[in-house]
Amino acid sequence: MKKVEREKHIAFYIGSLHKGGAERVFVNLAEYFRQEGYRVTMVTQYRKEEEYILPTGIARVISEIGENEISGSRVLNFCRRVKKLHLIWKERQPDLVLSCIGKNNFMTVVTTMGTKTRPVVSVVGEAREEYPGRLMRMLANLLFPCAAGVILQTERSRAFFSGRVGKRAVILPNSLNPDFIRPRYEGERELQIVSVGRMDANKNQEMMIRAFAALNDKYPQYGLTIYGDGELHAYLKELADKLGVGERVELPGVIPNVAQRIEKASLFLLTSYSEGVSNALIEALATGLPVIATDVPSGGTVELMTDGVNGLIIPAGDQKALEEAMDKLLGDPAYAQKLGREAARIQERLAPERVNGLWREYFNSIIEK
Repeated sequence: MKKVEREKHIAFYIGSLHKGGAERVFVNLAEYFRQEGYRVTMVTQYRKEEEYILPTGIARVISEIGENEISGSRVLNFCRRVKKLHLIWKERQPDLVLSCIGKNNFMTVVTTMGTKTRPVVSVVGEAREEYPGRLMRMLANLLFPCAAGVILQTERSRAFFSGRVGKRAVILPNSLNPDFIRPRYEGERELQIVSVGRMDANKNQEMMIRAFAALNDKYPQYGLTIYGDGELHAYLKELADKLGVGERVELPGVIPNVAQRIEKASLFLLTSYSEGVSNALIEALATGLPVIATDVPSGGTVELMTDGVNGLIIPAGDQKALEEAMDKLLGDPAYAQKLGREAARIQERLAPERVNGLWREYFNSIIEK
C-alpha cells in the first residue's frame, strides 16, 4: 500500500499584521507555503486596524488573553499569556512555528517546550534594538540555542550574538515583492528624487530635506517626493517651507502602486539611522533606480549594496556626505544610470521563487529531523 504523506503544518507568530516590513514578510511567506500545499496558521497576539489581509485558506488565531482574564498582577497576566500560547501549540500541533521581533522569540521558545512544535526564531531588524541591554541579550543567548532554528539576515547580526547562537544561525534574505519584478525603465528620467518610508525620527527624512535644500541653487529643476506617513508628516512639511523648498517637496502619504510611481525617478534616498534589511531599499534597487543609502548598524545596507557598484553608501546621519553623493549622481546622469542598471540585477538574487525555495528547504530540514 502506498504511504500517504502527512500534510506539513507551519505556523507564524507575530504581534499583529499591522502594515510593516516584518508583517509583510510573514504574510508573503504564509501565502507561499499555502500555495505549496502546506497547512498554514497565523498566530498574532492582537488584531489591529489597517492590517495586511491574509490569503484565503490561512487560519488566524489571536493569542492575547481575554478581558475577563486580565488581573492587576503583571506576573499573573504574563503566566496566563504563556499558558494560552502553549495551549495553542498543543491544540493546533504545527510542525514548526516561525517567530520574529524581540520578546516574541522568547515566548515562542518557552511556550513550545513540552509540545511537538519546533520553534524557529528570527531577527529581522537591528539586533541591538531588538535586544537592548545586558538582560535582553543574555536571555537571547540563553534561549536561542534551545530553538530548533535561528534565522538572521546579516553577518553583523551574527556577530552580535554569542558563538553558540552565531554558529547555528543561517542567513536567509527576504524575497522581492513580485510587483517590483519588471524590466528596468530605460526612458528619459523624471527630474524627481524619491524616498519611501514611515515618517519618523529614525528614518531621518529631515536630513534629506535639508540636503535637498542645500543643493537648491545648483539643481533648481528637481523635486523631492517622500511617500509614506507618520508622526513627523506635518513637521517635515513645515521644514520644507521654512527652508524655501516647500513648493518642490511633495509628501503624498501612503499610496498604492509604489513601483509605478518611482520607476522613472532620477534618484532614490534611504537616510535611516537604523534598519534591518530594508524592503524599501530592496524595491528601489530592483526597480533600477540610482540609490544613495546609509550604512545602518545591522549591516542591512551592505548586504544589498556595494558602494560605487550598484549605489552609493554614506554614513548614517552625515548630511554633508548625503549632499556630496546627491551632487555626484545628479551632476553625472550617465554614472547614475550605470549604478541603476547594476542595481536592477538584485531581481535575480532575490527572486521570490529562489528565496522562498531557500526558506522551504530550511523549514523542511527542521521538520524532517
